[in-house]
Amino acid sequence: MNALVDASPYASRRERLFAAIGDDIAIIPTAPEVLRNRDTGYLYRHDSYFYYLTGFAEPESVLVLVGGANKKAILFCREKNLEREIWDGYRYGPDAAREIFRFDEALPIESLEVELPKLMADKRAVHTPVGSGAAWDAEIATAINAVRGQARTGVSAPTSVIDVRATLDEMRLIKDAHEINLMRRAAEISSQAHARAMRTARPGQFEYHVEAELAHEFIRQGSRAPAYNHIVASGPNACVLHYNDSNRKMQDGDLLLIDAGCEYAGYASDITRTFPVNGKFTAPQRDVYQAVLDAQLACMESLKPGKPFNEYHDVATRVLSQGMLDLGLLKGSLDQVLEEKTYMQFYMHRAGHWIGMDVHDAGDYRKQGVWQTLKPGMVITNEPGLYIRPDASVPEHFWNIGIRIEDDVLITEDGNENLTITTPKTVAEVEAACQR
Repeated sequence: MNALVDASPYASRRERLFAAIGDDIAIIPTAPEVLRNRDTGYLYRHDSYFYYLTGFAEPESVLVLVGGANKKAILFCREKNLEREIWDGYRYGPDAAREIFRFDEALPIESLEVELPKLMADKRAVHTPVGSGAAWDAEIATAINAVRGQARTGVSAPTSVIDVRATLDEMRLIKDAHEINLMRRAAEISSQAHARAMRTARPGQFEYHVEAELAHEFIRQGSRAPAYNHIVASGPNACVLHYNDSNRKMQDGDLLLIDAGCEYAGYASDITRTFPVNGKFTAPQRDVYQAVLDAQLACMESLKPGKPFNEYHDVATRVLSQGMLDLGLLKGSLDQVLEEKTYMQFYMHRAGHWIGMDVHDAGDYRKQGVWQTLKPGMVITNEPGLYIRPDASVPEHFWNIGIRIEDDVLITEDGNENLTITTPKTVAEVEAACQR
């Protein structure tokens, strides 16, 4: 229970959605609880769209925004239940939820089936997450059909169902001050976790030992869960982009690539760092690392308002390609490498993505074929990398070197703010952070 909830950011977002739907109705459910096995569930996590508009984290909840002259925000949620609260924890119940989270009304979730047709009556359109689940689509269809069944009484049913996520995605692209503060805290926690990993990792440990250090720091600082499955990849595993097994014994001379970020108050962080398990880069490792770092720093210069989203990826590709030529990984001219895309042998992903409530956050990257223009309040990752698998065409001293460097970057009015800037990144900083 938290009776000190600041409901104003969520109420403000609801007002923006009211303006978007006009006289229509919006209906947004939270995520269902999911069984892990038999009668044991996964740790519950709310739906991001629902939470963005409510700040309400309990399952079995639905938000209804009734537009028009007499607009009202209604929360459907679980009733108080002492027996269930003994077993599962505190519930707000409709009365407390209405007061604390600033809804016009709050009703028991059990009444949703009866109330929805009443609220939909004479509305032109229903705005809801279409296709988010067959059960939810069926519930909306059932409610619309119930309204249609009242046609003889003069009531008209909605004639269209609109995916509300398109509107909410545009809203979520630009983070407000409340969101930015939470993301700064998520970034701070994750930065300290990465520093802890550098300080504690050593040859002879298993990857999961380092993963445990990350989890320890997250939870110690108030983050209950990671924003995504950790990647803790040593040696050849660093060349597997989404490696999750964390079961290899780390060897002297290995690099360790860690892609990990916590979720704090519903907001993600996403940091990648690569460092030597023994605390000292070899010469080939240092050379590849510097090539990636040069690309990452060049990208940072392109992350500013007015720039198209794709520009920094093009910068990363160009700088990395030149680095591959300088290292002898590729042959030919830079223009040839770029035209033929031979760089994709070692660099095969984009330079970054939106980040916010979801680690790969909501929002289009292109509209009608045109890349989004970066605007203040957008938050984006910057994560070039090089991944060198054993190959006859590659000098052996580069084999199994996988390096990615990733920061979370807020677009500001005059440039950008690196939210994860405190995480060691230069060769000297990383080696210093590895000292015990």
